[in-house]
Amino acid sequence: MAQNNTHRLAGRAQLPTHHAQRAARGLGGAAVLGTVVLGSAFVGGSAQAAPAAPTAPAAPAAQAAPAAPTAAAPSAALDSTQKLRWGSRSGAVQDLQTALNDHGANLAVDGVFGKRTNAAVKDYQASQGLLVDGVVGPDTRGALNGGGGVATGGASAPSASSSSSSTSSIVDTARSALGTPYSWGGSSLSGLDCSGLVNFAYQAAGIDLPRSSSQIANGGTRISQSQAQPGDIVAWPGHVAIYAGNGQVIDASGSKQRVVERGIWGNPSFVSYR
Repeated sequence: MAQNNTHRLAGRAQLPTHHAQRAARGLGGAAVLGTVVLGSAFVGGSAQAAPAAPTAPAAPAAQAAPAAPTAAAPSAALDSTQKLRWGSRSGAVQDLQTALNDHGANLAVDGVFGKRTNAAVKDYQASQGLLVDGVVGPDTRGALNGGGGVATGGASAPSASSSSSSTSSIVDTARSALGTPYSWGGSSLSGLDCSGLVNFAYQAAGIDLPRSSSQIANGGTRISQSQAQPGDIVAWPGHVAIYAGNGQVIDASGSKQRVVERGIWGNPSFVSYR
């Protein structure tokens, strides 16, 4: 009777899977096929997504070009028909003072063209390359108005005939005072000094002047004797007279103690308020 051999024979063949199973049991006790073992050996944790490519920085927003500066309009337009100078008193002088303040002056807007306004006008004229004479005529007025004079009230520029009429009235009024006693500080036909006579004659033509002789001499436009016309002013240190034409003047003479008409002497200066 054949007996079953329950003993493993020496040299029995060992299948390759047998060794793999033993190795798997040594690792964790679970039978893992070689392909699974190899796959799990490369898994170190959960899968991570590849980092996103950096985005290009946004282009800076376009900046609008700055607007071109605009010239500031003057606060008050100056009357293109009125010449202003030392001694003038009017609303037009107030407009002038306001316009000068717009250009950096610091004037009281009182309508009186005095020392400070005269200095401010000269400073402005110098800054604009204008004739520095302290008289606000067409050029200075046009510059203050932003390039051109502005007429007010529909007034037109005075004609040559009206200018001639005003100079004639100045001389005629001065002649009407001939023989008036000299009186220091006097301003009427009861008594006149040199600047009082000049003011008296100019007021008849509607022109206000400074009161003192030095202010009168410094407030107008210096001209040569050949340019002088009847009604202009002839000035010496401390003394002023009305030019009567043909080398003659009308003045309140301290030495003669009255208003006289006589020839020019010495080396005076000539001033125009035209």
